[in-house]
Amino acid sequence: MDAPEPQPATAPSGAPTIRTIAMPADTNPAGDIFGGWLLAQMDFAAGTAAARLARGRCATIAIEAMRFLKPVYVGDEVSLYAEILHVGRTSMRINVEAWRRSREGEEVEQVTQGVFTFVAIDANRKPRPIPVQS
Repeated sequence: MDAPEPQPATAPSGAPTIRTIAMPADTNPAGDIFGGWLLAQMDFAAGTAAARLARGRCATIAIEAMRFLKPVYVGDEVSLYAEILHVGRTSMRINVEAWRRSREGEEVEQVTQGVFTFVAIDANRKPRPIPVQS
């Protein structure tokens, strides 16, 4: 049995964590934007949110169920939105959504989503407590 098609998401509010342009160097041999490039952009966005929350260095330890919903094309503006879902003693889970906008238009559509788990680390790359947020 096929999985149900995802329902269209509402465009996120607020400023994106990262905004970038998909370039020709980011394509696979077929000329489409490489999924690994998009995954890396999502990891950058999650890492930015993690480092800000932890006030320091963090490392990716897991990525949950990524699903590519729509393609990204050369020249598209890609906006990545990161939202902290859960904070533990040393780790955090961060939801990241990627949205595309064609250079010629204003309409946006979600292209992927994933949940990233990060651990705050010290200078010796050992887990450290995340500072208590006030």
